[in-house]
Amino acid sequence: GNAHICRTASNMCGRFSLRLNREEIEQLEGHTASVNEWERRDAFVPRYNIAPHTQAPVIRRRSPESPLLVMSSMKWGLIPHFSKFEDKSLNTTNARSEVLIEGGGLWGSIKGSKRCAVVCQGYYEWLTKGKEKLPHFVKPKDGRVMLMAGLWDTVVLQGETEALWTFTIVTTSANSAFAWLHERQPVILHTTEALDAWLDTSSHKWSAELGKLLVPTTCPLTCYQVPKEVGKVGTESSTFIQPVAERKDGIQAMFARQKQAQQGTSPLKTPSKRSAPEAQDSDDSIEILEGPSDAKKAKSTHTTNADQALHPCQVETELNM
Repeated sequence: GNAHICRTASNMCGRFSLRLNREEIEQLEGHTASVNEWERRDAFVPRYNIAPHTQAPVIRRRSPESPLLVMSSMKWGLIPHFSKFEDKSLNTTNARSEVLIEGGGLWGSIKGSKRCAVVCQGYYEWLTKGKEKLPHFVKPKDGRVMLMAGLWDTVVLQGETEALWTFTIVTTSANSAFAWLHERQPVILHTTEALDAWLDTSSHKWSAELGKLLVPTTCPLTCYQVPKEVGKVGTESSTFIQPVAERKDGIQAMFARQKQAQQGTSPLKTPSKRSAPEAQDSDDSIEILEGPSDAKKAKSTHTTNADQALHPCQVETELNM
């Protein structure tokens, strides 16, 4: 079909991160937009590793006529309103901007009145290097939350009584700074004007002006390689959004994990340690589900969000690695 397929890591865009607590998410730090309520709030569990078919928060208009914005927890992978059942062969994790602009296809009846912004801290992309696929994390340089253009829909499937709310992420061709990583990237709504225009569904129609928003981003982004474990759906660790290059024992820790896996032993669950007194109010005392085998290593691998913000690993350094 016309929907862009995104079942595996090699396709764009198949994984993102949002591990802020719900209050921080609602504040939309760094953005002027404000949300009035959060629908189905408890359906969303903050995660470092959000994969398709799980819940994530999106921002949309309460109704097309109302400028009031609401946040809604929805399942990733759009199921159209005309569906009788969930068609597993239809991969709707992403919607290609070219298809929206050209018209026709699955999105024709949705794009006029059901547009949203998907909230995240950044997204993961896999660089193909020979036979290897190396995960990288891409996030705004200023550390604020990223808002990706999306479409949403709602449907009551046959035999069900509850409405199912779902969304897709709109992708475009990657800008020149990121073409080395992947040919596609999400459409990022990084200005108030772009966000307002995308969410304004009062006309119920698609326009050429909306198409002009679906371009490679000019928002300054940081990108760096992260641990391969993020590739496994369901795994969670604060290290997933931290640069591998900044971890003093990063290489050894990863080899140790690989060795443990070969020997058939599971990595020990190691509670993460606070690395500095000033990190006391950080929301980062999370159990590392996959980590080094002793507490000393765990301490050195743990970086606070504050540390991470101070030492962003730039795209240029990644290119030279």
